[in-house]
Amino acid sequence: MSAPLTLPTAMLSALESAYATPPRAYHGFHHVQEVLRHFAEVSAGPGWTQPREVYLAVLYHDAIYEAGRKDNESRSAALAMEQIAQWLPEAGIDTLRVAELIDLTARHGQFSPGDFGDDGFGLDTRHFLDCDMAILGAESTVFDAYDRGIEEEYRGHVPGFLFRLNRRRFLKGLLARERIFLSEFFHQRHDAAARRNLERATGKK
Repeated sequence: MSAPLTLPTAMLSALESAYATPPRAYHGFHHVQEVLRHFAEVSAGPGWTQPREVYLAVLYHDAIYEAGRKDNESRSAALAMEQIAQWLPEAGIDTLRVAELIDLTARHGQFSPGDFGDDGFGLDTRHFLDCDMAILGAESTVFDAYDRGIEEEYRGHVPGFLFRLNRRRFLKGLLARERIFLSEFFHQRHDAAARRNLERATGKK
């Protein structure tokens, strides 16, 4: 993928270090690389209105992640703003937009397409959030590995029975929604597979 901007080596190293701490079964830099793959698909398809801002939001959206905490997204957004100001001060990046996109990932599964406008900013938002959720429509073995990875990350932070209860509630909530994906681009490509995965994970099939 041809990135819309080049990060200084020190910035990239700091970012990779952030994703390595603490060690993660799913929300590591490999997850970022998978989301970047979907970012590239959108780039080649409908395109982005603010490709650089979305790209940076993808890179930083899980930079700070501790299972069970409620402020991971806001702390990741703050880190993104801090590091953009430090290493890309002359790049003209809309850092508030980067932070806004990252903050929105705290509310996955709560949005409907109509929550965002049909202008370029609204479409960018939908596509960005769908890039992060595209794992739901992955091949069954990939989805299962993701599901196990989330459980592993929460082990030791939340009692097992409580994790399973909340996890099943979250997945059932996604399955019950009229639209799992917010954009037409991802809805057409991944909705059917996502529903199969969610039905299997929640015991509906």
